[in-house]
Amino acid sequence: MKLKEIFQKEESRYTIPQMLRWLWQAWRGNRLQATLNATVGLLGVGCSLASVWAMKRAIDTASGVQSGSVYWAVAIMAAIILGEFALGISRVWIKNILGIKAQNRMQQQMLARLLRSEWRGREAMHSGDVINRLVSDVNHVINFLTETFPSTLSTLTMFAGAFFYLFMMDKWLACISVAILPVFILLSRFYVNRMRQLSRNIRKSDSLVQSLLTETMQHRVLVKTMEADEQMLDRLDDTQQELRDRVRRRTAFSVASNLILNTGFSLGYLIAFLWGALRLQDGTITFGAMTAFLQLVYRIQGPARSLTKLAPAFVSVFTATERLMELEEVPEEEQGEPLMLPAPCGIRFNDVSYHYADDDSQTVISHANYDFTPGSCTAIIGETGTGKTTLIRLLLALIRPTSGTISIYSEANEASPLSPLHRCNFVYVPQGNTLLSGTLRENLLLGNPAATDEEMFAALHSVCADFVDTLPNGLDTVFAEQGGGLSEGQAQRIAIARALLRPGSIMLLDEATSALDPDTERQVLQNILTNHQHTIIFVTHRPSVLDYCDRTIRIMS
Repeated sequence: MKLKEIFQKEESRYTIPQMLRWLWQAWRGNRLQATLNATVGLLGVGCSLASVWAMKRAIDTASGVQSGSVYWAVAIMAAIILGEFALGISRVWIKNILGIKAQNRMQQQMLARLLRSEWRGREAMHSGDVINRLVSDVNHVINFLTETFPSTLSTLTMFAGAFFYLFMMDKWLACISVAILPVFILLSRFYVNRMRQLSRNIRKSDSLVQSLLTETMQHRVLVKTMEADEQMLDRLDDTQQELRDRVRRRTAFSVASNLILNTGFSLGYLIAFLWGALRLQDGTITFGAMTAFLQLVYRIQGPARSLTKLAPAFVSVFTATERLMELEEVPEEEQGEPLMLPAPCGIRFNDVSYHYADDDSQTVISHANYDFTPGSCTAIIGETGTGKTTLIRLLLALIRPTSGTISIYSEANEASPLSPLHRCNFVYVPQGNTLLSGTLRENLLLGNPAATDEEMFAALHSVCADFVDTLPNGLDTVFAEQGGGLSEGQAQRIAIARALLRPGSIMLLDEATSALDPDTERQVLQNILTNHQHTIIFVTHRPSVLDYCDRTIRIMS
């Protein structure tokens, strides 16, 4: 590894003021824990400086330089030690009780921000990377705001208190003890800039490892059936090797930096020891004063060392802040009260075209003019890649047309431009297995949190899911990921029942019966279509579905 490679500097996409403003906003919700930690830290400084005074007094009393009772002197030292123990226990309680609460709160805020953001059609980040940021980076930020930053106040107080205490005893020794600080200040800017880039590279590699592990577990059946175990393990090993290389580069830089600083600190301590030893030899100070000298030099250099560790802490939090700020780059969807229209309602496309933002060379939908009238039943068919999925996303207001307009209207023909606030009017059954881990009840309540048991059983019955009656715990039966323990057909029927619990009047079914046998499919469709208060849109490849529809729209490439 070349020395130039270790010390090269790279720019960040965010400025320091931008990140500090973001951290200030994040800190506002964690003031209680930060204040408690700062208070405990300041009390700890008081105990630490008091212990120097108590030790000097005990030694001078024992050696006869100062009058008084040795027992009382030791008792004072014991009281101070007990105080330090109590403060240590307080720190643990504050960290464990309030720390996890602060971390959970920020995770909820970040997840809420992601859920409210616009859907850009093609995700820029892997889900494993997002999870890594929500866990590791949130933890780094919270630890800094609630522990590292408040401890800086006590560190600076300890440094100032010890320095002035030593200055009153020996001016020259106090000045010698802090001589290394100007060097540290000059090097800190370079150190922080380089460590930020090294740490960011490590976090990127760590996210890649997390993403690969997540994706492998999600598709482990595919990996097994393709007999691709060794290939996936080789990919993991290559990714982990890159992570190890980046950790090695950061470690080399950190070791070199710490070696320089620690050499300076050690030299300062040796000079202080020699200074005190010579004065003790000359008889100008007592043995207790000599001990106090060394204790105070340690308490000056200890905070100074802590300040050097503060630089890596800033590096870590800036890296985490950058990664969390990136999650917030996508703007939020329109927020407000849901806009429910009287049932049934319709959707009208007026000269709608769409292409994805990162590929404006290919228009997915071109000049579409569709009118899904209230109470109608429409089938949308087309070859793979013709834009059916994009059409669904436009209907659900997940994406906006590149040109043209989409409006939602009632039977009275009162129309409004379609927006995310109209999503409450939709009953959507996505393609594939979309059940979550947890109980059957929890899955159904995603459709309508206020649904009663009677309503849930009625919805299940309408989709021929009476098998629920035979489950060991009924609605409280627990399933693994993607409805583990159910067949694909059973999982699909539960997903349809979940959607039917929603109050919306536009039913959008994306291959919703693909896993059902013909007889079950026929019965489910008949049950769904008996309610004429719905506008139904099928996206399907199954010819049998077309028999139930009023019209068919064929999307051409």
